[in-house]
Amino acid sequence: MLGLGIATVYLSLLVLLPLAAVAAKAVTPRFWDEVTSPAARSALELTLGASLVVTAINVVFGTVVAWVLVRDEFPGKRVLNAVVDLPFALPTVVAGLILLGLYGPTGPLGIDVAYTRVAVGLALLFVTLPFVVRAVQPVLAALDREAEDAAQTLGASGWQTFRRVVLPALRPAIVSGAALGFARAVGEFGSIVLISGNIPLKTQVASVLVFGQIESDDVHSAAAVSVVLLLLALLVLLFLRGLNWRHSRHGA
Repeated sequence: MLGLGIATVYLSLLVLLPLAAVAAKAVTPRFWDEVTSPAARSALELTLGASLVVTAINVVFGTVVAWVLVRDEFPGKRVLNAVVDLPFALPTVVAGLILLGLYGPTGPLGIDVAYTRVAVGLALLFVTLPFVVRAVQPVLAALDREAEDAAQTLGASGWQTFRRVVLPALRPAIVSGAALGFARAVGEFGSIVLISGNIPLKTQVASVLVFGQIESDDVHSAAAVSVVLLLLALLVLLFLRGLNWRHSRHGA
């Protein structure tokens, strides 16, 4: 009971009280007007849409990367394994500078997507990829290979074995990694602010909009947009957690 009390107080101080303070700032007679303004609506739609798309991409390719790191042997494997953690180590503004230098007008690849929605997606992919990889990798490494061998002995193809034997075991880890990556994408600021150009109604995401509103001393509008963003993110995270709960209940 003592541990529960300490945990409750700790979470209240660090999470619940700040959220309550933001909500109190947001509740004004102009709340609805502030969150449905063209700039706010565009920023929220872009943030949520890009975060969902990036999460879906990372679920697929993050799982593939984890599979390669666990199941395959090749030269440079340790280097690749370390590179996966690079987005964790880099300050997000530095990541934005790197992406702008690579995919900007003077980039060495000849690909200029700076100040577009594609740039927003690339930035989010860069900073969220490790979440799925690192969630899936240890679970995959701990899997018992005997069930896979048995399935293949009974005539299952490689894809059938993965879909019916491996994937169900990995699903909770994939969903957890997806939830963490989505949460990071929704709140990302540093890697986006440079390469997106912060163009209202086009490439401006919610976090950058909120920052601009605070700089303009429009605290109530910033709080209103933040509350809506929190609610949308919470709904998606609860949905993902629900998937895990249904899977665990079905498995039980």
